[in-house]
Amino acid sequence: MFLYSETQQRRLKELGVRSEECALSFSTREEREKQFQITERSLVKAERKRLQHFCQDVRRSRVSKLERDLSDVLVNEGFVEVRSPLLISGSSLAKMGIDQEHPLHSQVFWVDGKKCLRPMLAPNLYSVARDLLRITDGVVRIFEIGSCFRKESQGARHANEFTMCNIAEFGLPEAQRHARLEELAKLVLTAAKTTDYTFEVETSEVYGDTIDVVHKPTDLELASGAMGPHPLDSKWRVNSTWVGVGFGLERLVMIGDKECSMGSLGRSLGYMDGIRLTI
Repeated sequence: MFLYSETQQRRLKELGVRSEECALSFSTREEREKQFQITERSLVKAERKRLQHFCQDVRRSRVSKLERDLSDVLVNEGFVEVRSPLLISGSSLAKMGIDQEHPLHSQVFWVDGKKCLRPMLAPNLYSVARDLLRITDGVVRIFEIGSCFRKESQGARHANEFTMCNIAEFGLPEAQRHARLEELAKLVLTAAKTTDYTFEVETSEVYGDTIDVVHKPTDLELASGAMGPHPLDSKWRVNSTWVGVGFGLERLVMIGDKECSMGSLGRSLGYMDGIRLTI
């Protein structure tokens, strides 16, 4: 019995074949090689057509479109868009509890001893919220959509650079927090045309207990939500009730469109909107 070689499997996955479809077995090596050539030629032809259609008619990636749609939805819901730096200080991470002993510390891309590429949006949003709460009255609603960076090595469901959408609302009544968090999550899921999910209580390395959005068929986490007051708040001089939820946009598109890899949907020199360029 002959299986596709590792090189052949990698090539087929690049062209959009699912892992289970790469596990075919063949009676002879010759049969395997012949089937691989037939399959690869067919896939390359289909991918060329997809790429041509994208360049001529679509012109905007699915992640970019989702980012634009979410921004419009959230602004219409009264949220203020934040655009914050990609470089953050190590002291900001320390305020989130991420010190050298923390599991996430080893996943951080450090630029030097004091600065790094942000692994999350929360530190910057905390900083902005602190100032807005100081100078405004009532509820503060903010969101940011942007790149985050982590040294990930967990396969097709993770990437070193990914696009996060974080939403936070401060100053709402404490009794309304749970319902409001689910409401905000549903805003994003509706815009992403994502269904068949559930809310589950999980344990986070930063926030402790969180309320996560999990895609039921794949058991894949789509978002993580938290509520305050929280022990981290005092480090940012935030004294308010709040809810927050963060989504990975590439993961939302991957699930919604049944793509094989999250990395092929993000910023890349090898793919354009999930289409392999080396075809």
